[in-house]
Amino acid sequence: MKSTIDSTVEFVKEKLKGAEAGHDWFHIERVWKLARKIAETEACNKEVVELSALLHDIADPKFHNGDETIAPKIAREFLEKRNVSDETIERVLFIIENISFKNRDSAPQNPPVELMIVQDADRIDAIGAIGIARTFNFGGFKNNLMYDPQSKPDLNMSKEQYKKSNGTTINHFYEKLLLLKDLMNTESGKKLAEERHNYMLGFLDQFYKEWNVD
Repeated sequence: MKSTIDSTVEFVKEKLKGAEAGHDWFHIERVWKLARKIAETEACNKEVVELSALLHDIADPKFHNGDETIAPKIAREFLEKRNVSDETIERVLFIIENISFKNRDSAPQNPPVELMIVQDADRIDAIGAIGIARTFNFGGFKNNLMYDPQSKPDLNMSKEQYKKSNGTTINHFYEKLLLLKDLMNTESGKKLAEERHNYMLGFLDQFYKEWNVD
């Protein structure tokens, strides 16, 4: 009989067929691997970490008219069919509901270590070379401008403004990506984020040089 983790992998792969390339199975797989890597350095419930990493984007709200209730519902139904314990299900759903960058202002105090691990893993996949590729892919998906020198980043958006934003892809670096390094929870996450953060700074320097034909 397949393990719960193996069954979850199959379920997520099938569910995310045809998903936008920055939020597809390969994103999930990278976050899963990163979460397992970080979990090795923390005292945690590894099953909760793995299940949460695998299911965290099962129905990303940005592709469902901003509805944040769909993913927890799908995850609960799947885990209940697998006879996962109620306690584990509730812990996984808590992570799914609290992992997002846009919800950081309402983040729980003293979050469980499993949330900190999966959140770090998800945020690490949003930066560095992969983060740059994902950001431009999503900007193209939304038909946003790459860059407009007259359009400045908005660092004071509310959650609802952030969800509806159609700003330039370069502005997204300042509105989110460059902020993530200092939002890491774990020591492992901080170390992994440092190199990727610096890579993005180098990319932006080169981007502006080429844009301005220096």
